[in-house]
Amino acid sequence: MFTGIVTDIGEVLALEQRGDLRARISTRYDVDRIDLGASIACDGVCLTVVETGHSDTSGWFEVDISAETIAASALGAWVVGRPVNLERALRVGDELGGHIVSGHVDGMAEIMEMRHEGDSTRVTLKAPELLAPFIAPKGSIALDGISLTVNEVNGPDFGVNLIPHTKQVTTWGRLALGQVVNIEIDTLARYVARLREWSKP
Repeated sequence: MFTGIVTDIGEVLALEQRGDLRARISTRYDVDRIDLGASIACDGVCLTVVETGHSDTSGWFEVDISAETIAASALGAWVVGRPVNLERALRVGDELGGHIVSGHVDGMAEIMEMRHEGDSTRVTLKAPELLAPFIAPKGSIALDGISLTVNEVNGPDFGVNLIPHTKQVTTWGRLALGQVVNIEIDTLARYVARLREWSKP
């Protein structure tokens, strides 16, 4: 489990197509304290660490990305040099600063509009039609692994607000119109919808 609070921005150092796609990602985390098999959210996708090591400038870890993950997320657009939002798995006793995030991405949303309001940036995105009913004003959503509050909803379109701090400590300061981001709907919304479906006569 994760909180949607990004704690590092890594960089894709290498990509190698094996049976699955192997990615090497730089990090400021102490890789000597990352166990093989540990979970790290990479742009919001929970991935398993399969190898760690050191370069001249930083530590790195490697993950295997399955074809299913590539089909369901924006990780297929990764290229060498791309920055990546990172969050280590939540530990018992850690502060829950965002909301409960599983790292199981539901789909992708496209950035439709970006406009500055003071020092902040308002972003409008288009969600897949199947996910739109799960997105509610003032509800929580995870975009590329970042816990955000939904400002408004208009059909499949929804808006979020990015304060300067968020743009500085995540990859959102580098995103542009037309790009797609990973979207994970709020777990609570998922279960409420399932309960309503189950209660139908």
